[in-house]
Amino acid sequence: MAAQRNALGKGLSALLGDANDIQQKNTAVEAAPRKASVLTYEIPVSEIDPNPFQPRTEFDPEALKELAESIKNVGIIQPLTVRQISPRKYQIISGERRFRAAGMAGLKSVPAYIRQAGDTDMLEMAIIENIQRQDLDPIETALSFQRLMEECNLTQESMADRVGKKRASVANSLRLLKLPAEIQKALRMGTISVGHAKVLLSLPDEDSQLDFCEKTILEGLSVRALEDKIEKYNADKNTTKENKKQNLSDNYYRLLEVMGKYFKNRISLKTSPNGSGRMTIKFADDNELARFLQDLEGNNF
Repeated sequence: MAAQRNALGKGLSALLGDANDIQQKNTAVEAAPRKASVLTYEIPVSEIDPNPFQPRTEFDPEALKELAESIKNVGIIQPLTVRQISPRKYQIISGERRFRAAGMAGLKSVPAYIRQAGDTDMLEMAIIENIQRQDLDPIETALSFQRLMEECNLTQESMADRVGKKRASVANSLRLLKLPAEIQKALRMGTISVGHAKVLLSLPDEDSQLDFCEKTILEGLSVRALEDKIEKYNADKNTTKENKKQNLSDNYYRLLEVMGKYFKNRISLKTSPNGSGRMTIKFADDNELARFLQDLEGNNF
């Protein structure tokens, strides 16, 4: 077979490997696709199925229309990559966006490389190709990292090497999946940025994360403005706690001291600004409660 053309980008060529590895046996398969060049085959669109492991879940309709118009005018510049699953059936490894646009453009066949790949290889190649081409939104990227780790048995470090990213970058991406679903949706839609999401992750609970996410969207907060709001919120919260502690009467501490002797400090008091409150006592067993009642009835405090 003739030498390989240097038509692939660095990331994709590294992903696809040496074109000389393309299965020559496909030319011997019954009803094999017509060979369009040394490296590619012209395959009927009707014989190609989408990639079941495709990490992208959404494709921009307008962008697809633009790509379809371009394909009508100049054709498909970069061939798809497929695997053969039966004599007249192929499955996309990479290039699903081009495949969809080709269908919209009315093409009956598309140029493609044919590769041998198992299910795990399919998943890994599809995800890595999309990540390298930066076609995924932040949540799709995080889900792809998670899927690579779980289904391909990769550690964060080995996965980072595969996709050409720093381990810290991968770890930060995976942390986005800890956010509530509503915030993940806002991130996917581009309503908030990854920078906003990282700041929201610093909050201790989902309620406060959702509250500040809503503020960010409604007020159009920058990442820095969101940081300032959260910093002020934490400062006010700490001040409120401190004020409550300073305004407690001596009786409060005296009660805690006396009751704590009987219940090993398993007692809590909550007060409100109007002076009302609630006391909660946790006792270990009946004997502990009996000792307290005995002293209470005998006024032995």
